[in-house]
Amino acid sequence: MPGAVEAPSWKQAEDIRDIYDFRDVLGTGAFSEVILAEDKRTQKLVAIKCIAKKALEGKEGTMENEIAVLHKIKHPNIVALDDIYESGGHLYLIMQLVSGGELFDRIVEKGFYTERDASRLIFQVLDAVKYLHDLGIVHRDLKPENLLYYSLDEDSKIMISDFGLSKMEDPGSVLSTACGTPGYVAPEVLAQKPYSKAVDCWSIGVIAYILLCGYPPFYDENDAKLFEQILKAEYEFDSPYWDDISDSAKDFIRHLMEKDPEKRFTCEQALQHPWIAGDTALDKNIHQSVSEQIKKNFAKSKWKQAFNATAVVRHMRKLQLGTSQEGQGQVASHGELLAPAAGVLGPVAGCCCRDCCVEPGPELSPALPP
Repeated sequence: MPGAVEAPSWKQAEDIRDIYDFRDVLGTGAFSEVILAEDKRTQKLVAIKCIAKKALEGKEGTMENEIAVLHKIKHPNIVALDDIYESGGHLYLIMQLVSGGELFDRIVEKGFYTERDASRLIFQVLDAVKYLHDLGIVHRDLKPENLLYYSLDEDSKIMISDFGLSKMEDPGSVLSTACGTPGYVAPEVLAQKPYSKAVDCWSIGVIAYILLCGYPPFYDENDAKLFEQILKAEYEFDSPYWDDISDSAKDFIRHLMEKDPEKRFTCEQALQHPWIAGDTALDKNIHQSVSEQIKKNFAKSKWKQAFNATAVVRHMRKLQLGTSQEGQGQVASHGELLAPAAGVLGPVAGCCCRDCCVEPGPELSPALPP
């Protein structure tokens, strides 16, 4: 399955506004905007990423591959690309609209949160990433900011967004571009060694760590020192924050945050671990400790993306309020409307799309520690 993918056909539209009613701007970039819009025919809400063609000059082939990657993905826990339109000087990517808000917001707002909740979250991420890996796709930028809730429902599923750095593994080739977000990137990427889909498994381990304590396993204001920690895979399960966390959870994390990618768990192995597949995840309420640490270590400005997920949530709640006041059962028609995070798609594989993404996934600094 890995290898070149067939580019989807781009539909032509004289004026995209003949098809969609543009509502609010959800995010902006140098050459693109993400717009909340309504399909005039179905009344379905969508998020439209509008990309200026001038941003793609000389990169058309790579852009087609990026779009083909996203268009190929069909999984219940991955934000989908529904359609592609070409009109005038722009490309329009019609994306599902995810209305449930951001991962950290939901955890902080909860009154009760347990290891089992974290385990269920990680199960969904693992299942989706295994699906990507089976297709030969490496995400390369998994982090909490790229995990959004499908809806406002209490038991809403989680959705993976942002494929700006995703890459198809070609037979016989190796991935070597240093990219990703510093705190979540695997040691082999920092060591500038060829790497594989194992980098995603490392990132899932980092996410699991944060979900259980509220702070990152690696942190330093100085990037070089941060990279040094990651290169050595130096992290601790600090007291008192990890005192009430099960040994099984720690074992699970150790297998994913394994320095040697050859020994690191694959998604398939991680899905079989007792903390995911068994009943070793504890039901003890760890909400107070985790939410306090999230608020302390992930300031709103840091975990917020240029894509305004809060605006979508506010809009959806307004719809629900209006429906209940009118006494009409229309909420269900909007209940399955999904949305992408910023930078859902970047035009250049391996770059950080600084020019045309709504919100770039930062490329790693070349100033690596000795």
